Amino acid sequence: MTVPPTSPIVQAEAKSTLRILSLNIQMGLSSTHYRHYVTQAWRHVLPSRGVTATLDRIAELAHDYDVVVVQEADAGSLRTAGLNQVRYLAEQTGFTYWHAAVNRNLGPIAQHCLGCFSRLPLSGLQHHRLPGRLRGRGALEMELHPNGHQPLHLIVAHLALGQKSRAQQLAYLATLANRQTQTIIVGDFNCGLQELRANSDIAAAGLRILGDAPTFPSWSPRRTIDHVLVTPDVEINSSSVLNLRLSDHLPIAVEVALQTRDTTWTGTH
Repeated sequence: MTVPPTSPIVQAEAKSTLRILSLNIQMGLSSTHYRHYVTQAWRHVLPSRGVTATLDRIAELAHDYDVVVVQEADAGSLRTAGLNQVRYLAEQTGFTYWHAAVNRNLGPIAQHCLGCFSRLPLSGLQHHRLPGRLRGRGALEMELHPNGHQPLHLIVAHLALGQKSRAQQLAYLATLANRQTQTIIVGDFNCGLQELRANSDIAAAGLRILGDAPTFPSWSPRRTIDHVLVTPDVEINSSSVLNLRLSDHLPIAVEVALQTRDTTWTGTH
């Protein structure tokens, strides 16, 4: 896969930066029109052709990154013919470390999950079931320890469709950020910039919202619902939305400037 020339991604020194990719992969279904949510609804419960090819395209993109987090994957069920999509993506990219956390367990029919695959070891893994009127939304929390640099606290989340539930979930995520330094929260928030900026818990946690480019739907992006939030002590070299149609969402790429172990944050980033 060739990254479009409009993408601001550039190769960086592995020892001083960390490149993170986030994408709601829609179980590899790769919808290209609103009508597909109806006409292809059966693909959410039964195996379908083309899914593996889409996963392979995602894996090809992922090769350029150090850490990849995904939302709306499947951990192995009827609709994926038993394939754990997170594990498959990790194997296709040659990443040693991976983890899948099931948000909504529908038994043999579907295993909705969050996932991460990484070139770095994943430590401190915790799966949080987020509050809300309907269960099935979650956050996967982990720590990354780049060699010779300060650790990063990374959280991937998939939030609810309802605003009241999202408010509870954002408050929960803010508490996770408050417990740590060097925190990055990324994922499908299902809400726009206005709602995020108005959220008092996000503001109180000092979380900074990166970027404002629309991410959904991928075939005609109008809504900015996939986000990256960082604490003030995280230095970002670049953050961008990639114009690549791999699902109904567009991917987000972030390059983090790593801080050496003896670095003292001065609040100037």
